[in-house]
Amino acid sequence: MRWDEVQERFPNEWVVLEATKAYSKEGQRFIEEMSVIDSYEDSTKALKRYSELHQEDPHREYCFFHTSRPEVVARERYVGIRGPR
Repeated sequence: MRWDEVQERFPNEWVVLEATKAYSKEGQRFIEEMSVIDSYEDSTKALKRYSELHQEDPHREYCFFHTSRPEVVARERYVGIRGPR
């Protein structure tokens, strides 16, 4: 599903998504296609569901956004081993 389809189907809601097609550019993560897992009116509930999903399977690309946003762009998350401190 594309973002415009999500916005049409879930107006003014928080949606928990799994990115199915995305790319990175200049520290940003651009999500082109997604699957909607759940929708909420309350951001706290969306965050809680996102956290549960991320705990269950941290290798999948989950996120949550409000459908009033014009596009689905997130900051790139870096995962790895930190160097000496």
